[in-house]
Amino acid sequence: MSNELIKYDPELNTIPLRKFTPIEMNLFFSIISRMRDKGDQTVRFSFEQLKDLSNYKPTANNRFEDDIQRTYEKLMGLHFGRRSKSGLNREMFVMFTKFRIVGEADSPYIDIEVYKDALPLLNNLDTWVRYALAEFRDLRSSYAKTAFRLLKGFRTTGYAFLSKEDFFELLDIPKSYWKKPGDVDRYVLKPIREELTPLFRGLTVRKKYGKGRGKPVIGYSFTWKPEKKDANDFSQGQFQDERQKLFNIQHNGELTEQEKWRAIDKVKGLTLGSTEKQALADKQAEHDKKIRDQARQEALAELRKGFGNHA
Repeated sequence: MSNELIKYDPELNTIPLRKFTPIEMNLFFSIISRMRDKGDQTVRFSFEQLKDLSNYKPTANNRFEDDIQRTYEKLMGLHFGRRSKSGLNREMFVMFTKFRIVGEADSPYIDIEVYKDALPLLNNLDTWVRYALAEFRDLRSSYAKTAFRLLKGFRTTGYAFLSKEDFFELLDIPKSYWKKPGDVDRYVLKPIREELTPLFRGLTVRKKYGKGRGKPVIGYSFTWKPEKKDANDFSQGQFQDERQKLFNIQHNGELTEQEKWRAIDKVKGLTLGSTEKQALADKQAEHDKKIRDQARQEALAELRKGFGNHA
């Protein structure tokens, strides 16, 4: 499933996925990847198919059926809709009219059907957001996943700006962070930089400040090297994909050394801290070698000096 694409109307990116976990996001967008251009027909997903698409990893406390049900319950709470150009008329609707989970012992499955008013989000698209499902699902942080989707909406421009209000709403950031910029840096921006740098060459994240006392943060800007309009979203193979991601990390001047190490761990699937431990060990080995070389040179110098005096 490494070359599965997600493609939908940009309107879908304006809907905050409130309280969705990374697992639930993976399940939802895996479904979206297979619902495109299916009209109002019922689409059936076997449990195994959806697990494969979403790269589902069970936990001790959760069952697949429970995660699927929670995903749908949260979808029911979302406000899909559209407004007229004048802004006076508004429509609200659910995205799916059927979401039937059938837990048969041998071949459990889910039947899903898109609501008629939601069809323009996935069918006959004039404009769209497009990206690889594998890149999305492999991101760990829900903040990184949402930022990834949003930036892909501006893939060919290489620039996106979100006001502070939109940033907090679309990423579903706790209101308690509103006056705690340190928490936003630590828990929101840090994972975004670490996880998206491998996927967006030259990614920078900047806070925009307003005027007046204290120069409050009024928004966040993102820049990166624009993608070509006909850029290929398909995987180039695990080796080449990883090579490109590591290049983007190593040549990004925005990340600290520690952030680069963590980003490399995530790309390689290593335990966090592995690359840092190895890098520090290499530095210590290099330092020890310099000390040994220096001691050897000093010893040779003393020997030469001794020979000279004897002569």
